[in-house]
Formats: sequence, structure tokens, C-alpha cells
Amino acid sequence: MEPTHEREITEPIDLCTPDGRRLAPGARGWSRTPMHTANLRGSWGRTKRWDYWAVLAGDLTLAITYADVDYLGMATIWWCDLATGETGGKPIDLPLARGVALPDRPGTAPLTYRGKGASVELVDDPEGTTIEATWSEKDGRPGRLSLRVELPAGHESVNVVIPWSDRRFQYTSKHQARPARGSLTVGSEVRGIGVDEGGSEAWGVLDVGRGRWPYSTRWNWGGGAGRSTAGAVVGVQFGAKWTEGTGFTENGVIIDGRVTKIGQELTWEYDWDRPLEPWRVHHPDGSLDLTLAARHDRHSRTNALVLSSEVHQVFGTWKGHVTDDAGTVREVEALQGFAEESRSRW
Repeated sequence: MEPTHEREITEPIDLCTPDGRRLAPGARGWSRTPMHTANLRGSWGRTKRWDYWAVLAGDLTLAITYADVDYLGMATIWWCDLATGETGGKPIDLPLARGVALPDRPGTAPLTYRGKGASVELVDDPEGTTIEATWSEKDGRPGRLSLRVELPAGHESVNVVIPWSDRRFQYTSKHQARPARGSLTVGSEVRGIGVDEGGSEAWGVLDVGRGRWPYSTRWNWGGGAGRSTAGAVVGVQFGAKWTEGTGFTENGVIIDGRVTKIGQELTWEYDWDRPLEPWRVHHPDGSLDLTLAARHDRHSRTNALVLSSEVHQVFGTWKGHVTDDAGTVREVEALQGFAEESRSRW
């Protein structure tokens, strides 16, 4: 695998020019840890801010979306038992994003929501993130999520600015393979998450987004974590469509906490109309070739005035191989993971 051509950023930097309206020229690049402050100002309706958390825990998958897309806010809780197909949680949509707020510098302030029948709290510290949520299921059962997602010392992530233009751009910070532990309680049933709770290993996924988007967009996103056949912790992070033609990608492999950045676009093969068929992602030089065996399709469709979207997000396990920047090939047999396509007007 050839080294990426993308510029690596190693010092803190502002995403925007001082007025907050244009992409700062020096902000273009990628980093191994979050470096950008998203000092976005103006251009109401085009500015998008979110923190999306997911945890991959064997037969259990869960996610929290905390977002402000200007005319709408979200504090959504979702979970799925991949073995039975049972899903739950609570969608929370907030007109004009009332009740949610995200800081310019991700991770520097708690993200909280308190509403009728539900609450969400995400609190970062140097060693990780604590996630607490409460809600009521559709059938009235109380739900509670209590999680700790660790950030091991030296653990790296894929952080990159995708520049469509100096007025349309996105800073994304993608974290994979972060150990997670805790519990999900629905009614009287308590399910442990992570090794310390007596279950299988669980892995946290974080997608931080801060930027200014065009109205109509399509993207792929995929990721996952687990252990190679030789025992190394492997995280995978890749995307497509939305990055094409910008000179930057969100592609990378994380081996035992160290990122190998991939500067080339990867090839995705799947069928939108048959999302539970295999999803294949591979590098043109053969250094990465993974196929996801899908177990569940989280299909959503929204059509509400200025906002419309349709997403297939499938969860399952990846099989294949990846290669680190030293040229070592890592085989994986059942890496917990996901892949998606989103088609949006927002």
C-alpha cells in the first residue's frame, strides 16, 4: 500500500477563516488525533453539526445521534438485537434544533438533552466518553443505557477535511475500535456490554461531523472492529461517493491503535435494492479486500418539506484482509461492523 499523498496536520488549527464563513486554506488535510476547531458562522441552513455514537457488541448493536442541522435537531436512541431482529429506542426530533448544542471544538463540552420521557448525556474526558440515556419504549417499558467508551493512550483516529469548495466543506473525525463496556436495560431485562460485563468484546464507533454541506448528497460509510486471526486489534474506516474529486478520503485502517491512512478511493460493490446481500470494499492494489455478511438492515426514509433522506445501514461481520503501512497483511474472519449508503436532500 502506497503512503497517502494527503497533507498531515500535526498542530491545532481553525477550520474556517476568522469570520467563520469560508474554509481556512491551512485546514485542508488529515490528522491522527482531532486538531480542528470548527469555528463555523453564518450560512444558516447549510451548517451541520453532529456526534454519532455506535457500539458493536456481538448480537447487540446500539446508536445515539446528537445533531444540529440548523432547521432540525436530533437526540435519537436506537438499539437492535441482531439475532432476533428486535429493535427499540426512541427517535427525538427537535424543530430548529431547540434543546441541543455542540461546541466548536468537539469533545470540550457535555452534550445533553432533557425532554419529556427521555434524556441523553455524552461527557468526554481524556480517558474516554461516558454515555447515559433514558427513554420509554413504544410499549411503555423504560429503557436505560449506561456506557463507558475508552480512549486508550495513543489510540489514533481518522480526522480529515473534505473540501468541495471554500464555502462547502466538512470536517469529519472518525473513531473505530475503541473498547466499550456497560449495560442496556429495557423493562426488566439487563444486557451487559463488553468483556467486563461477561459478554463478548464491544467496540465504540464515533462519527463527529462539523461542516457546511450542499443540499443534495450521497455517501457511503463503513467501519468495524475486532481482532485479526493473529490477535491484533483491527479497526476499519472507509467512505465513498461524497469524497470523490476532492483530493481527500476518510479511508484508513487502525492496527493496535495506529492509523494507516489510505489516500485512494476504495471500490464498493453492493446492491441498493438488496441490502442484505454481501457488501464488498476493496483497494485497487489488493492491499484491502473485505466483504460484509449482513445480518440486519436499518432502513430509514424521511420526507418532510426541506428534508428528505433514505438510508440503508446494514450490520454484520467483515471477512478478508487489510494491510498496514509496514506492509503487514492482517487477516480477519468475523470483524463486527457495518456499511451504509445515504441519499439525502437536507
